[in-house]
Amino acid sequence: MTHLPHPDAFGITVTCAVITVSDTRSKETDRSGQMIQQLLLDANQAVGAYAIIKDEPAQIQAQMATLCQRSDLDAVIFNGGTGIASRDTTHDAIANLLEKTLPGFGELFRFLSYQEIGSRAIASRAIAGVYQSKLVFSLPGSTNAVRLAMQQLILPELVHLVSQIRSVP
Repeated sequence: MTHLPHPDAFGITVTCAVITVSDTRSKETDRSGQMIQQLLLDANQAVGAYAIIKDEPAQIQAQMATLCQRSDLDAVIFNGGTGIASRDTTHDAIANLLEKTLPGFGELFRFLSYQEIGSRAIASRAIAGVYQSKLVFSLPGSTNAVRLAMQQLILPELVHLVSQIRSVP
């Protein structure tokens, strides 16, 4: 039995930055970054920034810090660099900055990935959390992984999570 969460606040638009971390992709070949943007727009959310950056920890952290200071952004979605190869540094760069983590995101992502790709899902270091009052997601760079994360985890909860961050105790 699938349980549906309580309805989100009506009429809230979440503005996201989409950042592809890759040493080889260009705007023309960045299918995953394009997919994230399209899925956000299809869900009536907004894209406030898009960039492709190299898989360099200092560059990833600088991009995250700059974007999370922007008052017009609610969330930052990174894709790429979450594996275990020597050039996969996104997870470590982001994990070291997060003020709060959402362990359930990575756990559920790997569980859902396991259902699709089997035991190779253990190599994914997808992560999510909060930094400077912004929601941050880090996804693998494959289009299948992006589609899975966006459709089954991020888009169903994006408004709810941002609303929680925005609420003042």
